[in-house]
Amino acid sequence: MTNKDYALLAARTLSAKKGQDIVIIDIQGKATFADYFVICTGTSDRQISSLIDDVEDAFAKEGLVAKSVEGKNGSGWILMDFGDIIVNLFTKEMREKYSIEKVWGDCQFIEVEE
Repeated sequence: MTNKDYALLAARTLSAKKGQDIVIIDIQGKATFADYFVICTGTSDRQISSLIDDVEDAFAKEGLVAKSVEGKNGSGWILMDFGDIIVNLFTKEMREKYSIEKVWGDCQFIEVEE
């Protein structure tokens, strides 16, 4: 699988579990630490926790394990680092506060089919 395939897998997994406003940002050429951001909003801490498990399971089936998972349940922002793929799970309030899409607004956004 390519890194783009992994990003799309994360997006499909999040969508299947009712994650909201899923976006993939191609940050290749703009950052050296990763190739793609996958951003998703969860409706509750419980849902975000479930989304973490689902993405980890989907990636593990493909042989990719998270290098780290940062943030605590209840913090409103969880960052899952899979190397070239970074999955960000937010509450609606925290996503609006940090506006990751605006920070990386000059990058290519990949359409995610729901």
